[in-house]
Amino acid sequence: MRRAAIERLLPAAYQRAAGPGSALGALLDVMEALHAPDEAVLADVDALFGPYRTPDGFVAYLTRWVAMDHVVAAPRADAPLPLPVGRLRDLVAHGALLARWRGTPYGMRTALELATGVTGFALDEPPERPFHLVVRVPPAAADRLALVTRIVEAEKPAAVTVEVVANPGPPEPAPPEPDDAEPAAGVATVRAVGRAHVPAPLPHDPPEEPS
Repeated sequence: MRRAAIERLLPAAYQRAAGPGSALGALLDVMEALHAPDEAVLADVDALFGPYRTPDGFVAYLTRWVAMDHVVAAPRADAPLPLPVGRLRDLVAHGALLARWRGTPYGMRTALELATGVTGFALDEPPERPFHLVVRVPPAAADRLALVTRIVEAEKPAAVTVEVVANPGPPEPAPPEPDDAEPAAGVATVRAVGRAHVPAPLPHDPPEEPS
């Protein structure tokens, strides 16, 4: 709050006594200086809650707002993040999308691809084991099985058992940029909220009720 604004709140007698060089004038200068840091934060407060504008140290906190804090679960509060902060920003930016599709194959694959930056996750339901899901992890993400397992456990339907299996084989080539690639039949390529791009679900597949 500027000194002039503070001064206007004072009774008229105090305003007359707050001239240059006075003790009250010096006190008003100190009050203005004390308010300055808080006002600077409030002037740009929306940046704190923007996934691609917030400081790095605040990104993990925002995952709680979109129910993705299981991704950063760690035994110690000061433990390093299990994935680059840029990928964490992508997850926060797509929090509403992931919440809408939670408990579905599309939601699980999207969460895994955003967190790892790798495509090619396969979800199989063996006919001989009802209510069981096998998540096959592509070789490029085989070194992140702990992260993948946490996401799978949180995104799967509650009544389904699950196992995570790393697929053997050479790493897959990097996928083409979505802007240049031809979308598959029945799948639209959409620009997501932030920097990451995710494929849209099939138009005839409405979101299932999340578990």
